[in-house]
Amino acid sequence: MSARRLHRREAGFTLVEMIVAIVILGVGLAGVMLAFSTAARASADPVVHQQMLAIAEEMMEEIQLKPYASASNSAPAGCARDTYNDVGDYQGYATSGQICTVDGVAIAELASYSVSVGVATGSLAGVAAARRITVTVSRGSDSLALTGWRTDYASE
Repeated sequence: MSARRLHRREAGFTLVEMIVAIVILGVGLAGVMLAFSTAARASADPVVHQQMLAIAEEMMEEIQLKPYASASNSAPAGCARDTYNDVGDYQGYATSGQICTVDGVAIAELASYSVSVGVATGSLAGVAAARRITVTVSRGSDSLALTGWRTDYASE
């Protein structure tokens, strides 16, 4: 009788126990894969955000380095900005589905991005001659706005 009891203890798992174990492991693995999939999908968003920020900062720096005072110039062709010679020239500048270099060459790697610029006269903490610059970069439904100021040092 003791040999028979020993045999039953060594018998292992039943088919039902194995199926239950496989189902539990499958559900657990499906949950883990869903978490990895969600994390991988969301991880691309910071890259897009960083690229939009880099585009906005580059455009803002370009504008802020221009003279404050208005100067006459010729109208540029397409998305070129090579004839812009003062901050006010950038008012209303916009591209759709492309980012261009200063001389108007579209950057193929940035084909899905758009940029628009607004320049408005205002006062900044007692400085009468100031312009508020707003650069908005968008890609699909995502957008980022960067605001900066340019003052006229000569009028101080």
